[in-house]
Amino acid sequence: MSSIHMTYRSLLDNNVAVVDKDANYVERSLDHELSMQDFEFLKKYVRYIGVTDNFRNVIDYFHVEEGKTPAGFRTEYSLAGNGLLQIDLKRDISYGENGIKRPTPFLFSADTANPYELEPIKKLVANLTCNPGIIYDLFINNPQANIGNKFKNRDEVMSELGRILGPGCDISVELNNPFADFNEILEECEHFKELLSEYRVVIKVPHTGAVNAENYHYLIEGNKKLPVGWNAAPTKDYLYGHNLALALREHGYRVNYTLMFEPWQTGMALQAKPYFINSFINKRVLASTYIKGMLSAFDATRDLQFLKNLRSYMVDADFLPASEKDKDLAEIEKMCRETINYREWDCKRGFDGLDGVRHNLRMLKDCNLDTRLIICSIAGSREYPELDKLLVEDEFRDVLDRIVITTEPSYLAQNTSSPQITTYQRRFLNAVNNTADKR
Repeated sequence: MSSIHMTYRSLLDNNVAVVDKDANYVERSLDHELSMQDFEFLKKYVRYIGVTDNFRNVIDYFHVEEGKTPAGFRTEYSLAGNGLLQIDLKRDISYGENGIKRPTPFLFSADTANPYELEPIKKLVANLTCNPGIIYDLFINNPQANIGNKFKNRDEVMSELGRILGPGCDISVELNNPFADFNEILEECEHFKELLSEYRVVIKVPHTGAVNAENYHYLIEGNKKLPVGWNAAPTKDYLYGHNLALALREHGYRVNYTLMFEPWQTGMALQAKPYFINSFINKRVLASTYIKGMLSAFDATRDLQFLKNLRSYMVDADFLPASEKDKDLAEIEKMCRETINYREWDCKRGFDGLDGVRHNLRMLKDCNLDTRLIICSIAGSREYPELDKLLVEDEFRDVLDRIVITTEPSYLAQNTSSPQITTYQRRFLNAVNNTADKR
């Protein structure tokens, strides 16, 4: 019996009919496979097949071609009263067109607001992330990217990105000012929803740490340094982003909880019930590399200049506020060694810079949410290849479908290649060329 293929269409006979007003919608999902066991069960109870209001809304909103269901949705069937089998579409970026799963359980995402850069990768990604820096600095206000100044504002850019991507991709958009009045934030979120639809929009809410509505002006004035240390703020400030995420979720928004650099941030972030959490890689790897380098130089020479270098670095990188620029060097050394030890930089499992990723995936294994992990801020010659190795580690096989890898399209594209491709293409092209010459 295993060679017999059953579909929902197989249920149709003189005793089972399609609801007349739903006929054009139902037709899109009738050829989905059905197990023999489910067929035999449904055959006993089903008298009508129809669709939910949500199914109609999705199809109509995205103007989906006849006979198809859109990417970014999985098809669900539920048995309602009076023998009615209802078909619904549930948002799930693991699925491509017609309810077919994407090629791999882990997904790819793009960090860009450049429509020209997005176009070549649009069929290969399941998510897009934009923050104000990406939208304004890297695209709108960059004449090399925003050719001819065609795009004048964020709305024009986001509308075009949504058009290019179609229904299959989530689009994470960051709030312009997370410290604005909550009603203003809701208005901004509602505007995003109108631009992109409730199905695609995800609101990026940042961890705000020691930054608050009263002191954030320091970051855009004078030396642009926060006067308070990252670990010396009131409790309410540290949890501002968590509570904002929860409030937006209560209003029906999915939240991408961002600015996650250290594993210790994860447990409490999950209490905010986010749709996405993040592991930022590159800046953390660069910091670990520099700190370890200075410590090694100090160990080899006992030259205090290397600790002084670390002290300056700690202020520049916001490990310390400017008020502690003369902090005791012994304390600086202690802080730096604790950082390296926590990050397991002297061990193989930490030297690849992915200790935070492993920690977060372990958290998700036991999480009571469907939260996905966005692995982001990936750069350099080493980071993506190391991440690629992690994807085949046995420990994480059962959470591969919780992973989304995001970076600039050019970086993802670069890592589809290798030097030997050039070597072999040279050989192939010359072989054809020499043959043509002989003719």
